[in-house]
Amino acid sequence: MDLAGEPMLVRVVNRVRLARLLDKVIVATTTNPKDVVIWNLCNKRGFLCTKGSEEDVLDRYYQTAVAYHADNVVRITSDAPFIEPAVIDKVVAEFYASRVDYASNFIVRTYPLGLECEVMRLSALKKVWREDTQWREHVTPYIYKHPELFSLKNVVNGDVGVDYSGMRWTVDTAEDLDFVRKVYNHFGHGVFSWREVLELLAEHPDWSEINKNITQRIV
Repeated sequence: MDLAGEPMLVRVVNRVRLARLLDKVIVATTTNPKDVVIWNLCNKRGFLCTKGSEEDVLDRYYQTAVAYHADNVVRITSDAPFIEPAVIDKVVAEFYASRVDYASNFIVRTYPLGLECEVMRLSALKKVWREDTQWREHVTPYIYKHPELFSLKNVVNGDVGVDYSGMRWTVDTAEDLDFVRKVYNHFGHGVFSWREVLELLAEHPDWSEINKNITQRIV
């Protein structure tokens, strides 16, 4: 879908590429013939891209990681057009500093929905790939639902005691898309921070009403 003159996937990839602590950004799409448009878009824009199972997303991630000889894997979903390079770097930095198997900013949510970032060791991803029989569509629940098997780190937003998780900045519905288009059209470009979005919504509280009744599926 168009988002201020660019496909939303391009907006997501371009924002992720600004993160300082990532070596490569790879779009992991599917072998479904309908997704050839994603493959063609990536080739046109010079984005790295792989194809894998549509249903077994865990396998798609693992095979991509192996193909690119990754030591650690950062997971960003493509329905997150506000994903922020600084947030990615914060999660990655805390992953390294904590020396854990897995770090994310949503084991306990304090960020708006749509700023999710996960980092995991390839060894952890491989263990999940071998053992998980329940959550393969969602990739990582086997990790954070089994703290007895993996060391975990939760990353919070930095505003002590402030929880923004009730804000919905992801795109699953037409209402979500209407909301993010308002934000992008306001800034007129793809580089803005999540705190700038907070300030904008304080000025336009009615914008948050657009998709407030959408219920997020929780795994």
